[in-house]
Amino acid sequence: MTRRFTLEGARVLLLEQSADILSGASKGNSAILHTGFDAPSGSVELVCMQEGYREYLAIHQKMNLPLLKTGALVVAWSDEDLSRLQGIVAQAHDNGVADVGLIDRARLRSREPGLSEQALAAVEVPGEFLIDPWSAPLAYLQQAMLAGARVRFDAQVQGGEFDGRGWTLATTAGVVRATTVINCAGLYGDRLEQQLLGEASFSIHPRKGQFVVFDKAAAGLLDSIILPVPNERTKGIVLTRTIFGNLLVGPTAEEQDDRVHAGLDGDTLQQLIDAAVQRVPALAGMPVTATYAGLRPASDKKEYRIRALAERNWITVGGIRSTGLTAALGIARHVFALYGGAHTPLAPHALSWPQVPNLAEHLPRDYQQPGYGEIVCHCELVTRREIERALSGPLPPGDLGGLKRRTRACMGRCQGFYCGARVAELSAGHLATALATGGCHDGH
Repeated sequence: MTRRFTLEGARVLLLEQSADILSGASKGNSAILHTGFDAPSGSVELVCMQEGYREYLAIHQKMNLPLLKTGALVVAWSDEDLSRLQGIVAQAHDNGVADVGLIDRARLRSREPGLSEQALAAVEVPGEFLIDPWSAPLAYLQQAMLAGARVRFDAQVQGGEFDGRGWTLATTAGVVRATTVINCAGLYGDRLEQQLLGEASFSIHPRKGQFVVFDKAAAGLLDSIILPVPNERTKGIVLTRTIFGNLLVGPTAEEQDDRVHAGLDGDTLQQLIDAAVQRVPALAGMPVTATYAGLRPASDKKEYRIRALAERNWITVGGIRSTGLTAALGIARHVFALYGGAHTPLAPHALSWPQVPNLAEHLPRDYQQPGYGEIVCHCELVTRREIERALSGPLPPGDLGGLKRRTRACMGRCQGFYCGARVAELSAGHLATALATGGCHDGH
C-alpha cells in the first residue's frame, strides 16, 4: 500500500506498531505465488490476486526478487476428492486460468514419483510458483522510501479524531496528522475501526496455522507444489519446497481468540509430520529443521473486507488471509483506485528500483562471490557481508526476527546454536533489543 500510493504521488507515512516490518501476520505463510485458479469467482480477492500476480512477474527481476517455477498439483487422495477435481478445473477456467487441466494417475506418478500410491489423480496448475515471502515486502517498502515515503516504527495508534478535513492520530511515537487514514492493521483491523470510527464493520477471528520444515535433503523428493482438494473452511495442508531449499508442510487452520501468541503444539506438529509421510513416504525419518506458527486475520466472512468511507477520509483493508502475499500489489492498486475517485489526481513519482539480496537456493548466493568476509551461519551459508549490509541498509532490521528474515542467519539446522554468539557480536548496537551471546532463538 505504501509503495503504490507513494509512486502515484501521495505523501505517505507508514505507522508500524512493531520494531520491524513483517512482525505480525505477514511473516507466516506458505510463500506461494497464486494464479487465483480456486479463488471465489467474481470476487475482489480474485481480481487483486491476479493483478498482484501479473505485477510481481513484471517487476521481480528489476528488484532481484526470486521466482521458482514449480507449478502445482491439486492431488486427490480419496474417491470424494476425485469427484471434485472436475469442478476445480471448471472454476479455474471460469477465473481465466485456462492452462489448468486434469492429469490421470499415470501422468501424476511420472511427474511426482515420490508421492504415495494413494494419489489417484490431480489438477495441474502450471502457473503456481514459489517466491521469497519476506524479501518482496522489503523491496516494495524500500522502493516507496526512495520515492519519499516515511516509516515510523514502534508507533501503535492509541486514538484519533477526524475534524471534517483530516485526521489527528495519537500514537506511541507521537502525534500524526493526515488527510486520509488507510487501516491495514491486520489482526487488529476491526479494533482500529472501532477505536477511531466508533464501530467496526467486521470482526477478526484469528486463525492459527502451524508449519513443519523438513531438512534440505527433503526438497529433492518433490518438484511441484502439492495442494489438497480444499473444503469450505480451509485450503488444507500443503506440501511444497521452499525458495530456501527446504520442504514445508502446513498450515493447520485453528481458530483462537489470542491475537498475539501463535503457540506450537507437539501433537499437532506430529500430525503434520505423519500426514506428510503418508503422502511422501520417503519423508519417514527425515529430520525436521524448524517448526513455526502464524496467525491469519480471518474475519466473520470468507472474503476481503475492503471499504472506503469518503466522508471520513478512511479506507479499511481487512480480512486479508493466506492469499495476501500474492494479492498485495493488486490490493494496493484496488485501494488506490478507491482513493483516487474521491481526491484530486496526483503526479506520479519517477521509478527507482532497489535490489534486495538473493536468499534463494536455486540462484547465486553471496558466499559464492569473493570478498564475503566469513561464513557466519554455516547451516544457511550466510556471510558476514550479508549481515553487515542488512544492518546498515536503507531499511535495517529493528529486531532479531527482522535480521533473520533479511539474511537467513539462525534459521537452519541448528537454529542459531552455533552462530548465535557471532550474530550477537555483529549486530551489537544495531537492534532495538540486544541479543544475548548464547544464541538467537526468538520463537520464529
